[in-house]
Amino acid sequence: MTTLSKRSTIYLDPALHQALRIKALETSRSMSDIINEAVKEALAEDAEDLSAFEERAHEPVSSYEQMVKRLKKDGRI
Repeated sequence: MTTLSKRSTIYLDPALHQALRIKALETSRSMSDIINEAVKEALAEDAEDLSAFEERAHEPVSSYEQMVKRLKKDGRI
């Protein structure tokens, strides 16, 4: 089974490019494979963050003033 790939040009900081090349050599993986994995992980984290925002969308919102008053009342400040 073959997977379709899209070719893209990216510009990396020279030090990051060198580190990526070394990692690719040491892990016997392609630079593309490492970059694809990193992008997938970043997008998965974004998806988790968006889910958390959606879950908390209906929570009550406190203003800064309300929070400071509550902290003072509780003796925390």
